[in-house]
Amino acid sequence: MQPISFFTSSWLFQAATSLNLNVTAISARDGSSTLECWQMSEPFDTSTQPGISGTAQVSLGAASSLTYSIIPPNFDGGIHNAPENQWVIFTSGLAYITLPDDNTTSAYISGGPFGLIFAADTKEVSGKGHRTEYPGITETVALRVPTADGKVPEHQVLHSGPCSISEIAGIREYGLPA
Repeated sequence: MQPISFFTSSWLFQAATSLNLNVTAISARDGSSTLECWQMSEPFDTSTQPGISGTAQVSLGAASSLTYSIIPPNFDGGIHNAPENQWVIFTSGLAYITLPDDNTTSAYISGGPFGLIFAADTKEVSGKGHRTEYPGITETVALRVPTADGKVPEHQVLHSGPCSISEIAGIREYGLPA
């Protein structure tokens, strides 16, 4: 493997500092859960941490705990609220999110590089919550990361409905040939 050159790291820094993370969020409006595409307020920056120095990173904020879950294939999580404001990172598998008050909006979340969502439809803001099913043929692995003090990260709503794949591809677009 070739070391990263100054040109490459300078280019990555310029690319990273002009990019914000977009994620699908399960939020709430008027007492009902919604799916929205959020853009995080804090942009990517360049890491100075040994081992990944020169690469793109963005802080997701402080966490209160971390839970690792293995969910069997074809599992139905039922209708529920987010237990607390939290990041959910699907590292593998497939999740399908629907809303009980909206028969037209849904989201498939594939585990892996695009498997990050934010869940904020707690009982305090949503009467019914959302439904999560895991329709894949293999297990789904998820990390649940509640935010410290229940904080919702600063963001702007780009639009109603889940983010499209092009909206969440993020920093990867900078690694593609022009």
